Amino acid sequence: MIRITCAPRRDLPAIAARYGFNFHIIDDEVYWDETRAYRFTLRQIEQDIEAPTEELHQMCLDLVDRVTGDEELLTALAIPPLYWDAIARSWQRREPSLYGRMDFSWGGQGPVKLLEYNADTPTSLYEAAFFQWQWLTDVAGKGPVPHDADQFNSLQEKLISRLALWRNQHPLYFCCCQGSAEDRGTVQYLEDCAKQAGLATRFLFLEEIGMGVGGVLTDMQDRVIEQAFKLYPLEWMLRDEFGPLLRKGREQWIEPLWKTVLSNKGILPLLWRWHRGHPNLLPAWFAGEVEKPGWRLAEEMGSQWQGFVSKPLFSREGANITLYADRDGRQTLASEPGEYGDEPRIWQASAPLPRFGNDHTLIGSWIVGDSAAGIGIREDNGPITKDSSRFIPHFIAG
Repeated sequence: MIRITCAPRRDLPAIAARYGFNFHIIDDEVYWDETRAYRFTLRQIEQDIEAPTEELHQMCLDLVDRVTGDEELLTALAIPPLYWDAIARSWQRREPSLYGRMDFSWGGQGPVKLLEYNADTPTSLYEAAFFQWQWLTDVAGKGPVPHDADQFNSLQEKLISRLALWRNQHPLYFCCCQGSAEDRGTVQYLEDCAKQAGLATRFLFLEEIGMGVGGVLTDMQDRVIEQAFKLYPLEWMLRDEFGPLLRKGREQWIEPLWKTVLSNKGILPLLWRWHRGHPNLLPAWFAGEVEKPGWRLAEEMGSQWQGFVSKPLFSREGANITLYADRDGRQTLASEPGEYGDEPRIWQASAPLPRFGNDHTLIGSWIVGDSAAGIGIREDNGPITKDSSRFIPHFIAG
């Protein structure tokens, strides 16, 4: 895994506009950054990233099977009891899931370490699936990118194939909140993939969803919504006014209700509990376990782990995450503000992101259905990856 310097395409703004990449600049700062790229070998991709991604995903599915029938575990994950039965039914029916993204700390040596699993509303999809492939087709054979370079990226093909599961007599609605160019662009891209899969589609802002007679959800023309993709967190849906309607299981959602279990950082201590010592996992515990009398973090973590991270169960985009450089929590390395400060928390051993120059680099490994499908790389000047962290393309050579 090597970072190389590249010359950005001279007509990049026009290319981005042509392909509808309306958020390649965010708040007047570069978001899509092609002044550098990461080079991987095929062996690194297949053995060090692809294989662990699929293994960890299967471990997560086994975890859902355990959690949905266990009230103690559902409580630990802070999932409202009102929805326990509905979540269990969603899992028993094996309602299909579309995608997810695992975030790894890895610099090219040793096993990747799972930082978290964004299993419900992962972002940076359009960038990873489409625009970085378009970048490779433009730059291959020019400068430092070999003419025969490849990319770990079957995202678009797998998304189109997977979306065919929802091809039926009902249109598939695509929904996001108003006011976010990134969310709108992501949903628009997925809607285009659905059309390529032969689905009839409709777009609807979440704020425009209404409720009809009998508690059905409707669009602006009072048509009943039978199935919908939403770029909106499940845990928010459970707390919304229409949340209790999810218990009826009338609509088919992407992602399905059972993903409530996996879209929760509480899976990290549960994975460690049942797969202690797994090479791709980090030691992790619920805050309540850490605070037990006589419990010693140093002994539990082991000598190879020096610092730890405190994360809210439902934190997104780095919000309310704190990195500690020591075992005692006395030396704060970095922290981010946010709206999740009152959420229950977990503690996780720290696997610092590798540094390339002054940048901290994170690998996002994508799952479509149950298959690894590609990666996207994010860089930030600080050790916590945020929504504004730059997206960097990659290629395979050797």
